[in-house]
Amino acid sequence: MTVAPAFDPRTTQRATVSARGADRWAAGHPWIYRSDLIDPPAAPAGAITVVDRASRPLGVALYSPASEIALRLLDRDHTARLDAAWWHNRIAQALARRATLASETNAYRVVHGEADGLPSLTCDRYDRWLVVQLLSAGLEHFRAPIVQALVALLAPDGILARNDTAVRTREGLTRETVALHGQVPREIEVVEHGVRYLAAPWDGQKTGAFLDQRENRVLAGSIARGRALDCFAYHGSFALHLSRGASEVTALDSSAPALARARENAARNGFTNIHTVEADAFEFLRAEERAGARYETIVLDPPAFAKTRNSLDGAIRGYKEINLRAMRLLSPGGMLFTASCSFHLSLPHFRDMLRDAAADSGRRIAVRQLRGQPLDHPEVLTIPESGYIKGALLEALD
Repeated sequence: MTVAPAFDPRTTQRATVSARGADRWAAGHPWIYRSDLIDPPAAPAGAITVVDRASRPLGVALYSPASEIALRLLDRDHTARLDAAWWHNRIAQALARRATLASETNAYRVVHGEADGLPSLTCDRYDRWLVVQLLSAGLEHFRAPIVQALVALLAPDGILARNDTAVRTREGLTRETVALHGQVPREIEVVEHGVRYLAAPWDGQKTGAFLDQRENRVLAGSIARGRALDCFAYHGSFALHLSRGASEVTALDSSAPALARARENAARNGFTNIHTVEADAFEFLRAEERAGARYETIVLDPPAFAKTRNSLDGAIRGYKEINLRAMRLLSPGGMLFTASCSFHLSLPHFRDMLRDAAADSGRRIAVRQLRGQPLDHPEVLTIPESGYIKGALLEALD
């Protein structure tokens, strides 16, 4: 278990940055890379005052000595004191932006890192519990006041740190999953626009569930009809919404344990028109095309094929392949919701891929909607890293 250093809100150390680093902040991006530090400070991870080469103060930032991202902007007021009140106010602002969500779901993102002015902090709410990720060494220094603020604002029964991501290793931090406050159960029931499913905060994907596709699942459910296919179904979150409008739903995934959870979730809702298939999605789609199968509704929500910039070309080929096959499986008038969660696959890349897939499919495919991220996962225009989901609702016109 990582032991957080003794908390100190003072920012007595300072760092001088290059003109390029200063310009990056001026343009609205909160990161300054180690290569733009002039004479890196002899300071531990925490907060630090940042100045330009003329010694003009630029603000206060999280400092991570071992990271390529050395500085993450917290406050443009260089006199800011990062005490418990500062963290309470900043998290309260993020929470206020999500006030409307409580009537729709009991699970949503409270803090979306840089997009909420809280770089490297993620906090997701699952009913009466919170799951956080502290993803930089600088942020780790403030673990205590962050937990204090979350308890004061949300009064959770427990707070779990899912600090098990690879980025913590690059920050020189221990990877761990540990309770920071109270107790957190292994499973939590999520209610999402009337659909119920179990999240797994200790060992599920991300912080326990895929909250970022919530509104897209609602969209898919609203247009579902006839035979429906949910590829890369995982625990069946899309399939559950499809079930309410479709006559039958095939939930497809390569993981037997994931499909077992999908069946449990279907039973939890009393849905009897969902059946699961354990198979590779690429092979399944090709086999269904050879068999002449048709579906009125298809969902493609694959994992990130492009995890690095160097893997983008191969990822585009993979995305094109599954979308091409799905387009060919649509009945005339059928609807396809397709998505990518690969940050390195830009929206122009995504649209180009869909255009090429449609051209090769031999079908007339129309765009009905382009989709992005929900309210609780804001995408800030000057911070491209805050946005990663691209989605499209498509219709086969013939």
